[in-house]
Amino acid sequence: MTRGHRVGDIAEQAGLSRATVDRVLHGRRGVSARAVRAVEQALLDLDRQQSQLRLGARTIMLDVVMQAPERFSGAVRDALEAELPAVRAAAVRARFHLRESGEAAGLADVLDHLGGRGRTTHGVLLKAPDRPEVAEAVRRLHERGVPVVTLVTDVRDCPRIAYVGLDNAAAGTTAAYLVAQWTRGGAGTVLVTLSRSVFFGERERAEAFERALAGLAPELAVVVLTDADGLDEAMGALVRTALADHPAVRAVYSVGGGNRAITDELARAGTTCEVFLGHDLDGHNLGLLRAGVLHAVPHHDLRADMRAALRQVLRHHRLLPGAPTSVPAGVEVITPYNVPARLAPT
Repeated sequence: MTRGHRVGDIAEQAGLSRATVDRVLHGRRGVSARAVRAVEQALLDLDRQQSQLRLGARTIMLDVVMQAPERFSGAVRDALEAELPAVRAAAVRARFHLRESGEAAGLADVLDHLGGRGRTTHGVLLKAPDRPEVAEAVRRLHERGVPVVTLVTDVRDCPRIAYVGLDNAAAGTTAAYLVAQWTRGGAGTVLVTLSRSVFFGERERAEAFERALAGLAPELAVVVLTDADGLDEAMGALVRTALADHPAVRAVYSVGGGNRAITDELARAGTTCEVFLGHDLDGHNLGLLRAGVLHAVPHHDLRADMRAALRQVLRHHRLLPGAPTSVPAGVEVITPYNVPARLAPT
């Protein structure tokens, strides 16, 4: 069952003691189902990150902590693991702590447990709500010498070493420009959908969008829908209610996902949008873009984000020159006709 991996590597990846891992591997009694799942996941992670188990290299263990729909957290996992083999300054491995919803206190608990017994950590990549509980947990990690890089959405008032991800204000302003250009006059409603208003990056996008649209197309009214976690069922319910109250929807700016459900509700209501914008080229959005449902996707390259995030952690540990610094990514507008080659169908 070890598939050639050392028990010590499995224990470190799973965050368990060697003794517990040994009991799981040999099918002995007295181990919890949670421990069995942790070992199974650790083996999968080690299989994917096999190239990073280099003899003689310093090992940097990263913990990726994210609250996001699985379609996005899965894209982040794929992007990070694709970048790990290119790291030359150290052997970098990653553990993933992913969830789709929940209270900020739960994420703070996850952060507080990192670096505990059996869980040495050299850095944290974090996508989390902008909440005081999370900021304080980041502060506690900082006091223990663990660097934190925030991904895609920032957490304010905390000592994170860098923010890496989209320039969210520029993305919102760009989306407003596209909506104004493609609607071209006349009153109506624009739906702006967020996964949760506690995500600073999503608030930045929505607020920049509203400010810019007020100047570019003041005849359009903005209706903001939030707190569906970007999950289809909850987002569909919000959109269904909004369409009953605002039937003249001319555009949708989907900041936080759930676009299949939005599409279904628009079709059910017989509403045809002049403009439907999404965010990020995950599998759902790629399909909707190719089908002509999404007209454009403000996008940033997740693999470039992962490279930048890794550099900041390595700089913190003085394995690369320079000081950690934030790296906001420029906005690319992707249409069905300029999908990046690595994502285009073969």
